[in-house]
Amino acid sequence: MKTRIYFISTVFVFLYFVLISNIYNLQITKGSYYAVKAEAQSRLSGFLEALRGNIYFTDKYGNFNPAAMNKEYYIIFAVPKEIYSKGEEAATLAAESVAGVLGLDKQKVINGFLNSTNQYFELIKKATQDQVDAVKKLQIKGIYIDQKNFRFYPFQDVGAQVLGFVSPGSEDGVISGRYGIEFYSNERLAGKNGELKDNKVIDPEQGRDVFLTIDSTVQSRAESSLADLVNKYNAEGGCVIVQDPKTGKIIAMDSYPSFNPNNYSEFQIKDFLNPTVQSIYEPGSVFKVLTMAAGLDAGKLTPETTYVDKGFIKLDGYTIRNWDAEEKGAHGLTTMTQVIENSLNTGASYAQQLIGKDLFYNYLIKFGFNEKTGIELPGEVSSNIKKLKTTNSAVDFATASFGQGIAVTPIAMINAFSVLANGGNLMKPYIMADTRPEIVRRVVSEESAKQAVKMMVSAVDKNIVAHIPGYYVAGKTGTAQIPAKGGYLYNQFIDTYIGFAPAYDPKFVILLRIDKPAGGLLAGQTVVPVFKDLAEFLINYYNIPPDYIEK
Repeated sequence: MKTRIYFISTVFVFLYFVLISNIYNLQITKGSYYAVKAEAQSRLSGFLEALRGNIYFTDKYGNFNPAAMNKEYYIIFAVPKEIYSKGEEAATLAAESVAGVLGLDKQKVINGFLNSTNQYFELIKKATQDQVDAVKKLQIKGIYIDQKNFRFYPFQDVGAQVLGFVSPGSEDGVISGRYGIEFYSNERLAGKNGELKDNKVIDPEQGRDVFLTIDSTVQSRAESSLADLVNKYNAEGGCVIVQDPKTGKIIAMDSYPSFNPNNYSEFQIKDFLNPTVQSIYEPGSVFKVLTMAAGLDAGKLTPETTYVDKGFIKLDGYTIRNWDAEEKGAHGLTTMTQVIENSLNTGASYAQQLIGKDLFYNYLIKFGFNEKTGIELPGEVSSNIKKLKTTNSAVDFATASFGQGIAVTPIAMINAFSVLANGGNLMKPYIMADTRPEIVRRVVSEESAKQAVKMMVSAVDKNIVAHIPGYYVAGKTGTAQIPAKGGYLYNQFIDTYIGFAPAYDPKFVILLRIDKPAGGLLAGQTVVPVFKDLAEFLINYYNIPPDYIEK
């Protein structure tokens, strides 16, 4: 009996020591190994990944529409170690079958399956139901189907350059925002991943949502208008911005060509950039209105100030001609209002001479052309008027008066026109819905702004193309030559139109631009009719009552 008890006790003591030894081995000797392995598995399943915040557009009623969100997709992957366990021939046949039903590169799948030590080989990241069903029918051991959250953009390419996209880094594989708001607000959107620390799970912190001022209805219409315009005239590209001049709020912003962030890998890197804030160009005659506004505010001229137009002027050995000099010749005695109506380069140059070089340059600074606007988008560049700071050349200032020889960003240009539309204040443009409107500074007096607007209205009424029955519309065209080495490109232009309505209490400002329309067509032929169409859409969308009684 004692022998039996002794034997049983010995067995239990032995088992106890074996158990203690295994526990020690697991927790102490290999504890870090298993912790790392568990964390890797948790990350693979998404258990420790923070859920990214959503991005929303805001409509005219204040409702939020998701523009970037998280969506569960099927993922199809293989465990090559399991597949290879049946031999190389079986693994090869399995690879050929899977590649066939999923439409994948056969050799790439074969190479993946023959890597017998690999525990994970991704086949399809965002699989369709048909692909899932096809794989299930194969019934191949080692092929698995799971679900995982990926970024989804329900509006497809609408607002793509504003939004950006999410992708893994090429070196570290870390998921992060690339371009647009996804990049600019990445820290806010990304949240904080969880982790395994001291054998404890620290839960992830979900990212915060971002709300934009972009109205999806206006954005969609602006984008389709721009795309149609570029394609109609076989232009190289273009851009459009719609802004609330009283607050600085951006309602729509787009450049063409663009891309679909759901399939960003199918597009070129240049399509991800946002030229409205990341590129500069010579604006051309739209700038004449700002020259007049500066002269009015400085007390150097009035809308009725006159000069004698000869069709050209000579400065510093250079000849500056009006765009219509060959057709119409000299305009003779001309008022400043008529300068805007007929878009005369000589008249803008005359106005600049009345203002003076230093004062003119200082007004351009007040309009914001020596600094970034500060809009909440990545990669913004500053307009470039540096040449005027160092030159004393009369011709340099003369060409600047009509928008050549200086370069601006589209966002800075529309923001400068909003100064006139809102009564003289430079607003900080913003695209985050929770941003409060901010006055940067007063640029011109309310009366000077109103006089400049009247000159623009007169130009619209005279040229008819942008006129909308029942409404005062203010606007100005610009057909700018494109600089090249040693001069300008022949018969190639950038056409711009900037306008707003109702002119004396505007609810929106529109900038519309296309680059290099075929045939060297002028802005009045290309962008102005599309501006009118988009402006009429906005008037109806916002239910803006008429303010003009037809004569």
